[in-house]
This record gives sequence, C-alpha cells and structure tokens, in this order.
Amino acid sequence: MDLSAISEELAEIEGQINDIFRALSNGFQKLEKIKDPNRRTRQLEELTDKMRECKRLIKEFEKMMKEEESRNTHDANKKLNEKKQSMIKELNSYVALKKQHASSLENKRIDLFDGPGGGDGFGDEDVMLASTMTNQQLMDTGHRMMDETDQAIERSKKVVEDTVNVGAETAAALQAQTEQMSRIVNELDSIHFSIKKASQLVKEIGRSVATDRCIMAMLFLIVIGVVAIIIVKLVNPHNKDIRDIPGLAPPVSRKLLWDLNDR
Repeated sequence: MDLSAISEELAEIEGQINDIFRALSNGFQKLEKIKDPNRRTRQLEELTDKMRECKRLIKEFEKMMKEEESRNTHDANKKLNEKKQSMIKELNSYVALKKQHASSLENKRIDLFDGPGGGDGFGDEDVMLASTMTNQQLMDTGHRMMDETDQAIERSKKVVEDTVNVGAETAAALQAQTEQMSRIVNELDSIHFSIKKASQLVKEIGRSVATDRCIMAMLFLIVIGVVAIIIVKLVNPHNKDIRDIPGLAPPVSRKLLWDLNDR
C-alpha cells in the first residue's frame, strides 16, 4: 500500500471522526433540553454508542499512522501524532460530559468502551500512549501506580481499624448501659419494697392512732362525767339521787364543847 492510499484512508477516518464529534456536540446540546428522564437516558445511550464508534476509529487511525510512520517525514509524523492527541482530548471531553449527565440521572457508571485494552475509554491518555513512552517513563508510571495502590490499601486498613475501634467502643458502651439498667431495675425494686413497707407502717400507725384516740375519748367522757357529778353535788349537796363523793360530803353538824358545858 503506497503513501497516497494510506493518506486517503487516514483522511477518510479523520472525516468520520469529525462527523461523530459534530453529532456528539449536537446530541449533548439536545440532551440539555430534554426534561423527561427516560428520554434523557435513551439519548445518553445513543451518544455512548457514538463515542464507542469514535474510539474504534481513533484506534484504527493510530494503527494506520504507525504503518505510515516509517514512510513519512519526522514533521509529518509529529503532526499526525498531534492530530491523534487532539482527537483523544476531544473524545475525553465528551466522555466526561457523558459521565456528568449519567451522574445527574443517578445511573450507575457505564463502561463505555468494552473489549481488550478498552478500559474506561481514554480516561488516561498515558494508557493509549504507552507505546510511545520510554522504559523509564513506564517504570515511573508503574511505581506511581503502586504507590497509589499502597496508599489506598493503607487508607482501607485505617478505615477497617477505625470501624473495629468504633465497634469495640459501641459494645463497651452497650455493656455499660446494660449494667446501668440492671442497677436501675434493682434500685426500683428496692424502692418499691420500701414503699410497700412504708405503707404497711403507715397503716399500723394509723390503727394505733385510732386506738389512742378512742382511749382518749373514753377518758375525756369519764372526766366530764366526774366533773358533772362534782358540780351537781356542790350545787345541791342534799340530792339523795347522787351518792356522796368522798371528800365532798356535806359537813356533819357538831356541837361545840362549850355548849355542852353550859348545859
């Protein structure tokens, strides 16, 4: 295959990719105007299919560019590579826009680009450009990814440790609350028993007080009766209906000694 044929095929693929970009631009503008969630979802699925097709065309463009690389000048290869990078960035912008709309619809994250080496679809330009990276760059990238993985693992361990600590503290708090509730129940039982005993004691005191009052009333009546008798005897000492009270009998008439002598 000669250079002109490859260039025509690249130009054709580039035209198809540009057509898809225009369709994506118009599609996302249309999506902004759709209010119905179901229609938005269908529109988003159609745009996702277009992005998959665009990814396939970019990979085909890269493949043909590599076939043409040995027959092109350095400047031509540089321009083709810049063109490829531009197409990747533009597609990435639509992928990000698609994810934003999917998130707003509360849909699950959709894997746009299935298949070998697809990943999540140009999420990282370094993945697609790995063939153009040097060994040192690849090693640095690998070390950086390993460091990020280690950090993620450490964060996960810390989360697990925090969760275990929180669980232990919660269990201890529940145990303490259970013991406190048991003490409260025991105290309530003691209070109930004390109230019951106090009620019985109050009843007994009440009965004792009632008995004392009865006795006091009887004594009061007796005293009143005695006082009444005394008053009656004092007022009418010759009343024979009432027996004489010792110490309150009327004085016996006695003659004086000198009266006897006169006789």
